[in-house]
Amino acid sequence: MKKNKVCFIAQFPPPMHGLSKAVETLYNSELNSAVNSGGKFEFEKVDITNNQNFLKNLLRIGKCKADLFYFTISQTKGGNLRDLVIFKLLELQHKKCLIHLHGGYYRQLVDNDMAGWQRKANYRAIKKLSGAIVLSKSLKKIFEGMIDDEKIFVVENCVDDQYLLTDQEIEEKLKALENEKVLHVLWLSNFIRSKGYPFVLEMAKAEKERVDAGGEKRFHFDFAGKFFEDSEKGYFESYIKDNGLEEYVTYHGIVDGEQKRELLKKCYIFALPTRYPNEGQPISILEAMGNGMFIITTDHAGIPDIVEDGVNGIVISANDTVAKHCFIQLCNLKLRDIIKIIGCNINDCRKKFTEKNYLEKMRNCFKQILF
Repeated sequence: MKKNKVCFIAQFPPPMHGLSKAVETLYNSELNSAVNSGGKFEFEKVDITNNQNFLKNLLRIGKCKADLFYFTISQTKGGNLRDLVIFKLLELQHKKCLIHLHGGYYRQLVDNDMAGWQRKANYRAIKKLSGAIVLSKSLKKIFEGMIDDEKIFVVENCVDDQYLLTDQEIEEKLKALENEKVLHVLWLSNFIRSKGYPFVLEMAKAEKERVDAGGEKRFHFDFAGKFFEDSEKGYFESYIKDNGLEEYVTYHGIVDGEQKRELLKKCYIFALPTRYPNEGQPISILEAMGNGMFIITTDHAGIPDIVEDGVNGIVISANDTVAKHCFIQLCNLKLRDIIKIIGCNINDCRKKFTEKNYLEKMRNCFKQILF
């Protein structure tokens, strides 16, 4: 039986971030007949991570005989110019194209940040697509008025199976929590200031001040991720040194595989108070939920679709930049409340955000367009 060919025009690792990780999970999944003989589709890829390969990539796309092109679009003006050229090439060849937006900024970019000609070009291009995928229901509005509603699909991110705790590990973690004197708070992302790491550093400072005033240490703050700018690394290190936080903060570097798994297992609270303009639905939050963690985050982008204040953790306003308010809320939590919320998060993740659910929804998107 002939397999339908799907060509990925996407960003693959490295570097590793939410978009590239989701693409890699899909490409290497059981849906790909190259990975699984029973796979429904034949995947091939054009990696657009490096813009220096733009012309070479255009030639590859032009020669590709795929039945469907799966395209992860950009949320920057420069990246969008590249995307418009690719859209035009696929249109001229009468190819089916399904885009996947891993973020929440695209519509604002088009409507508010672009010159008139580029805005109109985007509206024309999006209207002719076979479909558009967003990360959550509230993000469907990004494409409303640009493409027919029935062509807008919702596919939530997922937690890879390797980063989900087993039943035994969950039981052990919850049992250990009852005797923990110091709870570990994790911030895990790329070091971009609007992702909220300075906010978490301020929480660490508030913990030190509380201990200096006579309290017992209750929280330790773990950070992991990549610094893309020396200025960010300088800010992070200087803040720790200037405020004497060496005993309250640990930086673990870039973590993956077993090191990342162990870090997720060790921590009980996950803090990502993000205001990142391009944010969509952070995979790191889903990983934290699946690993039995209480969530601290903001009501930004698609996050309210996956985290509810008081149910999954603490959700603060994206406009609230005072870390001490959040820290006081954290200090006032009872152990039984944390245990209850952790249990809720584990259940939510297993019901909604597994790799199996993600792949099934992606398979259905491909099928709806191809058949």
